[in-house]
Amino acid sequence: MQVYHGIQEFKKLDHAVVTSGTFDGVHLGHQKILNRLNEVALQTQGESVVITFYPHPRSVISSDNQTIKLLSTLDEKIELLEQNGVQHLLIIPFTREFSELSSEEFIQKILIEIIGTKTLVIGYDHRFGRNREGGFDYLKTNASRYGFSIEEIARQDIDNVGVSSSKIRKALLEGNVQSADHLLGRNYSISGLIVKGKQLGRTIGFPTANIQVREVAKLIPSDGVYAVKVHYNDETFGGMLNIGNRPTVDGTYQTIEVNIFDFNREIYGENLSVEFITKVRNEQKFSGLDALKAQIAKDQEVIKDILQRTEN
Repeated sequence: MQVYHGIQEFKKLDHAVVTSGTFDGVHLGHQKILNRLNEVALQTQGESVVITFYPHPRSVISSDNQTIKLLSTLDEKIELLEQNGVQHLLIIPFTREFSELSSEEFIQKILIEIIGTKTLVIGYDHRFGRNREGGFDYLKTNASRYGFSIEEIARQDIDNVGVSSSKIRKALLEGNVQSADHLLGRNYSISGLIVKGKQLGRTIGFPTANIQVREVAKLIPSDGVYAVKVHYNDETFGGMLNIGNRPTVDGTYQTIEVNIFDFNREIYGENLSVEFITKVRNEQKFSGLDALKAQIAKDQEVIKDILQRTEN
């Protein structure tokens, strides 16, 4: 897959089959559009192109100044789109100036002049241009003068999947990772750098790796204890992960700590990723370290059983 960080890098194609959107999470609904995009490209001997935007448009034009929490970082999105067979990915820096582009300007400058669009594939509810003024009806009405054909993914095809990025975010913030995983078509994951913590886990027999997620906009599921799969280099391990403020030891800020099963290596300064399988319990405050240690031992038993069952 060719990746272009800005329109100045893109070289106009002879037969571009194009779709555009934020594609946060590249979930099952997105995959429906991408599958059709690739089908059309194959049928017409064209090349598939995805236009996406960074940062997320809502983080730029939102009036409440709150950072939208994302299901995928830019690097994750690139990897997921490549896995879905996209040939060209154009990442357009989203600015306030760009947001003022009218739908007509977007079509003429980006779709026609820059990319050379011959077929445009869009979801039934896709909007584009200033104030989201453009859509399928607008495109269909003006198609004859654009020189490209338009295909809309029918509402029922998207709705039958029953998925949206907002629905997945809600599930994760409620700790319902199994629902989120189902809607994504894969396990939700986070990745980051291993940093030194207070090393309390070592003192009670459950050493943990503290994960520092670099992307501040990346959505972290709700506080609690989770069964996870841990990916380190090319190896995969089972693990139990805790997200929270560690109330038993009067913690004051959120940490993400994972106890990796059958693992005894120093990995400070290295990266790892974790896939969420299921939430085991909410975070809670215990009477002391002995009570905490006893509960963690029970959590470990439960999680090992869960992970064994998911492998079978």
